[in-house]
Amino acid sequence: MKGRRAAWLGGAAAFAGAAAAASKIAARRERRGEDPYSGEDFSELPPEEIAPVVSFDGTLLHVRAAGDPAKPALVFAHGFAVDMTTWHYQWKDLSRDYRCILYDQRGHGRSGQAALGDHSLQAMGRDLKAVIDAAVPRDRPAVLGHSMGGMTLLGLADQHPEMYEGRIAGAVFADTAAAELVRGAAGLLGLRLMAAAPNLGRRFASLMTLDVVRKRVSRSDLAFMVARLTNFGPHASPSMVEYVVDLSMRSPVEVWTQGVAALIEMDLRHAIGHVRCPSLVIVGDVDRMTPPASANVLKNELPDGRLVVLQGAGHMAPMERHDQFDEVLRGFLDEILTGAKASAP
Repeated sequence: MKGRRAAWLGGAAAFAGAAAAASKIAARRERRGEDPYSGEDFSELPPEEIAPVVSFDGTLLHVRAAGDPAKPALVFAHGFAVDMTTWHYQWKDLSRDYRCILYDQRGHGRSGQAALGDHSLQAMGRDLKAVIDAAVPRDRPAVLGHSMGGMTLLGLADQHPEMYEGRIAGAVFADTAAAELVRGAAGLLGLRLMAAAPNLGRRFASLMTLDVVRKRVSRSDLAFMVARLTNFGPHASPSMVEYVVDLSMRSPVEVWTQGVAALIEMDLRHAIGHVRCPSLVIVGDVDRMTPPASANVLKNELPDGRLVVLQGAGHMAPMERHDQFDEVLRGFLDEILTGAKASAP
């Protein structure tokens, strides 16, 4: 067993080293490009820390907020292997006019490990309900989900459809899908590997978290180029790419094993019809993870859906095209939240 493990580890390390050498020239060329966001502190957290929210199964969720508590509330759910800071531009912009509530998904960021190893989208949906119940006691919030966060919104619809029948004022699905994620992620070798051979894929993911391999990858240009090609558009900021790489590299092994498996097995199409509030679907036109075709399917199945495609944006549209993203978002939020306030008794 030790010899086999050593062979696996050596092979993974050799693969990482070879891929890193092959990608070095491309990555250095990318990094030399103009980067207006080189000084941006993407890691900045919303200023107010809310007491840890205990979810249905005891998982502790790290929750923070920004903005006047008296203003309409927005609740943000982030994507896979990152944390709440990927909503950097949204909370800093929107907190001037809204109460912005952000949390780290179970097993991610500063939240606790998923109780009983449950990384299912249904569990994440119930986490979202726990955050809303704890941090938005009265108002009808809008909920916003990016990538896996959008799937979390559907997980909530699956577990608590009543939330979309009066409790939630509106939903925003950014760069997300309801099913067949592996088909959309055409360039993700790791996801395809796990779909074809789950045991092999999970073992590879476990090995990739070992220090010797993780350090080889993170010190090379491989991780940069993988993130650049799968998550961003053609003119992405190197600083944004580096930041997303760093977050992903810090994600625990459970996220890369159980979490990926849950995403591959996901099929929440049956839950879309439960989202009976006004809904906005936003997608980048060069999103390779959850492409516009997936967004269009989602929009067509939503009872009250609309779709906006952002030109030149990849999977990380809320960061990469934040000005356009926020402009579209503000129009939708102003419409639904003003309407909700006007119709309130």
